[in-house]
Amino acid sequence: MNTMNTKFFGMAGFGLALGLGALSLQGCEDPLGDVCGPCGSIATGQLTIAGNAQFDGFFNAVYSFNGATSKIKADFDADIMALAEVWGYAAADGAIDATYVQGLVGHIQGEIDTTVQGGLKINYVPAKCEANVNVAVEAQASCEAQAECDVQVDPGQVSVACEGTCSGSCSGSCSGSLSCAVKAPTLNCEGECEGACEISGMAACDGTCRGTCNGNCSATDGSGQCAGACDGMCEGTCELSARAQCGGTCHGTCYVDQGSAQCTAEAECSGSCDAECGGSCEGSFTPPSASADCEASAECNAQASAQASASLECTPPSLDITFEFAANVDASGQAAFTAKLAELRVRGVAILQGMTKLSALVTGKVNGEVVFDPAPAVEITNQLNALVSAGVSGDVSIPTGRIPCVIPALKEAAQIMGSAAGEFGGTIDAQLSFAAVFGITG
Repeated sequence: MNTMNTKFFGMAGFGLALGLGALSLQGCEDPLGDVCGPCGSIATGQLTIAGNAQFDGFFNAVYSFNGATSKIKADFDADIMALAEVWGYAAADGAIDATYVQGLVGHIQGEIDTTVQGGLKINYVPAKCEANVNVAVEAQASCEAQAECDVQVDPGQVSVACEGTCSGSCSGSCSGSLSCAVKAPTLNCEGECEGACEISGMAACDGTCRGTCNGNCSATDGSGQCAGACDGMCEGTCELSARAQCGGTCHGTCYVDQGSAQCTAEAECSGSCDAECGGSCEGSFTPPSASADCEASAECNAQASAQASASLECTPPSLDITFEFAANVDASGQAAFTAKLAELRVRGVAILQGMTKLSALVTGKVNGEVVFDPAPAVEITNQLNALVSAGVSGDVSIPTGRIPCVIPALKEAAQIMGSAAGEFGGTIDAQLSFAAVFGITG
């Protein structure tokens, strides 16, 4: 897990409380010159606290981060308690931690072992997480507008400098292995197919085989055709559980190398873009200036990027479960188990999506790989530290009447970000313990 600079942040917040008088001050529009209206707070989401777009942008980022992480933890606890009730496991006597979840998973696995022949067959496609480009663009424009720049934003024409994987148009060169995404159907995809592969003849299928299976099929449709995992060769269509080579027609997206015959001008980028990315960015990115000529653009970038990283969007994972009942399970037992398993799948999808998002926010890792570097929690903390230093040095102006608002808000932000690693690290461990019921390790 990434370690956040909590000690430094705590010192910065405390130091600001002692030396805030060194900030560059400006008056309010109020005739008295020292009253700027009531204070807002991070807790209530009333975030016009400092009257300065750079500070308030970071308060927004902290609010979004705190709201997202707190909701994930609350939803996880609720889902685990609901599953414990459905599966007849003792209610938690205290916090929902990894130890309790391990006990629940062991209980569920025990019932699976006695009810299902050969265990569950799991087809799992992990969630993906992206920083919210629109949030960054709006935050950048708002900051530049407060700096009295001539802001012009066309949401339909947003491009960003993407430091991760660009999915969409790239105004420069796109690079990386299989980084050319060709929308299918594509006959004889030369690279890897994402979606469904219409098989010519018979081939192995890592996913759901729909057609004829010359081995054992975990499930069949109303016509007696295979509609599940096939441990032999499949003839028909293979709904792929992950990107893979396809020996037939790819229905979905075909990923090939740049410069190959199948990589056309209409193809999209799915790799590193050395210029402007016009699609989504999986990783860190720099929002564009909303004004053609604005000296404040660079100063506005940090808070806009922080707000976007705190507003991650993660797609739900795909989780398909097939199985065969053991011979000794009667109709009543089958019905009861099917109902429990349906609840496990629904709750499981929600938990796995939350697990991916919380890991991305706190550690920067998505499915075990570093995608956001630095992690959103680290970025917000470090950038806010830098802004505090700029404020104390006089580089950032705060309206005089807002000083009593800024001090407690900074302390609140320091407390939220300083406790994030420890508080939510335990939830991540508990989520990973739950994922083991589906054979998922990270």
